[in-house]
Amino acid sequence: MINTLAERIRGLASLFWREVAKFGAVGGVAFVIDNGLTYYLMHGPMTDSEAKARFVGASVATVFSWIANRLWTFRHRRQANVLREFLMFVLINGIGIGISTGFTALAKYSLGVTDKNMLFAAGVLGILVATVVRFFAYRFLVFNQELDQEPEFSHDHELIEGHRHAKPAASRPQTEANDPEIPARQD
Repeated sequence: MINTLAERIRGLASLFWREVAKFGAVGGVAFVIDNGLTYYLMHGPMTDSEAKARFVGASVATVFSWIANRLWTFRHRRQANVLREFLMFVLINGIGIGISTGFTALAKYSLGVTDKNMLFAAGVLGILVATVVRFFAYRFLVFNQELDQEPEFSHDHELIEGHRHAKPAASRPQTEANDPEIPARQD
């Protein structure tokens, strides 16, 4: 009983941290896209519109992020309805963009900050706050296909890949059976 519980906890932790690592890698690239474009726009074409520059940078990073998260981070959780998934992703990112843009606007309009580097830093702080919100929203609301399915087993721990009672590879969905990042069942 205790060994089974320990295996279950280790399996859940391993799955969670793999997703966090992938999400972090995608987020790192999106962070560079977002902030690189925002910095360019703030110091160039949108010099007087810092909050708008943050919105544009975040919007471009959002499109990249959806594609990368769909094809890599949460590929075993993708929804069959791509349009619904994309719309949920955009909604969640709209909230995230609102947080990061809001931090920039708050610094400029409420706190009277005029230094572009400080306004940029306020947006970065907003991105960090929004990242935590996004991860959990993506995992449980956007890329949740696996979570929506009714388990075929009597115990939740049997859904963990690699567990001795896990579903055999032949009965797993084709994309999961051929996915090199999901460990193969070991008997």
